Amino acid sequence: MNRLFTLARLLERQARAEGTFPTELHGLTLYRHAKPSPPVNVLYEPALCVIAQGSKRVMFGNREYRYNATRYLLIAADVPASARIVAATAEKPYLALKLVLDPLEVGEVIAQLGPQPPPGPATGALAVSTLDPHLLDSVTRLIALLDSPKDAQVLAPLIRREIIYRLLIGPEGHRLRQVIAGNAQGQRITHALRWLKLHYVETLRVESLAKQAGMSASAFHHHFKAVTTLCPLQYQKRLRLQEARRLMLGETLDAAEASFRVGYESPTQFNREYRRLFGAPPRRDIEGLRQKPSPILGVS
Repeated sequence: MNRLFTLARLLERQARAEGTFPTELHGLTLYRHAKPSPPVNVLYEPALCVIAQGSKRVMFGNREYRYNATRYLLIAADVPASARIVAATAEKPYLALKLVLDPLEVGEVIAQLGPQPPPGPATGALAVSTLDPHLLDSVTRLIALLDSPKDAQVLAPLIRREIIYRLLIGPEGHRLRQVIAGNAQGQRITHALRWLKLHYVETLRVESLAKQAGMSASAFHHHFKAVTTLCPLQYQKRLRLQEARRLMLGETLDAAEASFRVGYESPTQFNREYRRLFGAPPRRDIEGLRQKPSPILGVS
């Protein structure tokens, strides 16, 4: 617990105000919030999320993941989810970090570990697991390097590899291996997710995407849903709606223009599906977001 206290104090010193704080260290972002947040739709990327103080709930499909200062969240693929901070006060703010996991670094560590058991069927992209002392220690040392930029140039890449190693040998390491190693279904689905992330505006032909992944349409659909909890068309729809929301909020587009920009042909269909996902029609939802102290597009 002493190490956890140290991590909380380090985060509190680096993140002095409310909000999100990208750092100079590759892939590392810090978070501080003094009160619980409403549910926020986010598009996660492969990452490790650690809380030093407070707690959070993530909804991924119909599954709920709760984590806090004793449990970390591992994200093994690009997936849409809904997240909310559930424990935070001005006296004890929510203090957390997210470390994006570079597939090349993960692959290098996997290679160093040597032969492993054959990967099994594709599994869900999210998992919560106990934050063991070794992983906590390596994460704390990484945050401490923010006070020593000169040391960070040499040591940060080494500690990142140590963190990846700890994750790979931990109870959820198979999820990362599925994303990187061999020609497992998990890796094929990961490539499909990256393609959809770049081409979500285009008309989706599932058979073509399945062929690109080297799988039958039925097998592709089955493994895609195992990883994301969504079918490919639902996943594309989620990407389109979240990007449309960002465009309306950040670039002040109206609903019709945003819907066409993200690939919708019918504004009526867009309005109906937007309301279903976000709980309000586009105009009312965006007005509500603008009335918040800081518009929420995503929080980790």
